[in-house]
Amino acid sequence: MDIIWLRDFEALVTQKNFSRAAEERNVSQPAFSRRIRALEDDIGVRLINRQTLPLSLTPAGEVFLSQARLMLRTYQETLERCQKIDAAGENVLRFATSESLYLTQYKTHIAPLVEECGLDIDLNSTSWGADQFVSALQQRYCDVILTYWHPSMDFLAPLEVSTCDYVTLTRDHFVPVARPGTDYVLTGDKRKQVPLLSYGSASALRSVQDGLLHQQMGKANIFTVNQNALAISVKAMILEGFGMGWLPRRLCQEELDAGQLVVVDETMTTELEIRLYRGTENLKPTLEKFWALLQARTSIPSKI
Repeated sequence: MDIIWLRDFEALVTQKNFSRAAEERNVSQPAFSRRIRALEDDIGVRLINRQTLPLSLTPAGEVFLSQARLMLRTYQETLERCQKIDAAGENVLRFATSESLYLTQYKTHIAPLVEECGLDIDLNSTSWGADQFVSALQQRYCDVILTYWHPSMDFLAPLEVSTCDYVTLTRDHFVPVARPGTDYVLTGDKRKQVPLLSYGSASALRSVQDGLLHQQMGKANIFTVNQNALAISVKAMILEGFGMGWLPRRLCQEELDAGQLVVVDETMTTELEIRLYRGTENLKPTLEKFWALLQARTSIPSKI
């Protein structure tokens, strides 16, 4: 199957007309039609219902469309990864981290070492799903990942059985916060529902939150009003008064100090480690230099 055929198919679905789709793909209509036929012949089913105006998809075409878009997205992401790896070269250290960790930990713990080593940095501050950070490190899309760690975070388990090192840079606390005056009661009072600003399933912090809810709150009367992958977005919703939620304390310390947020229940907190992971098979000289300095300057080094 040619990747061009998938792009042709996507254009035809959008335009619902062979002539306009051919024009978008910068090819003659007969040639475009032949490529769509070739795609259908390769799959062995009809994807386009040509008897309707505008054109429509057959049931098989509807199924194929979602998979075609997934294949195109995967293909594009793979190209971008390969291009970044090629462009980075040996003198650039490639970091990947979440936005919340970039804002709260990078400048304090990483930036001084980077400056001292005289390194060039390619920093990916992303909204990836938690497991994507692990795959990025394993596939050498990045050299180092900066991540929260907690025993409940199963997504980091693959690193436990692979050749990786980590250093614990510091620790934070995961705390339940809300706007002042909300008077939320998390345990012991089932009469009043507590609105929760939750994390989406792709978030690294979701499992930590769920563990606290399950282990300590039992059947407390909580209902989820929103889910988000980013702690920054959860924080914004809490500040707007939509409910309570858990945040890394460093991420909301200014708001706590200013009285914009309060801790709902100090007993409902748990500790988070902030770890830096690398693959030991990655022998890039810049990484070796940085890692040696990091271990020398960090008071609580660890190794898998």
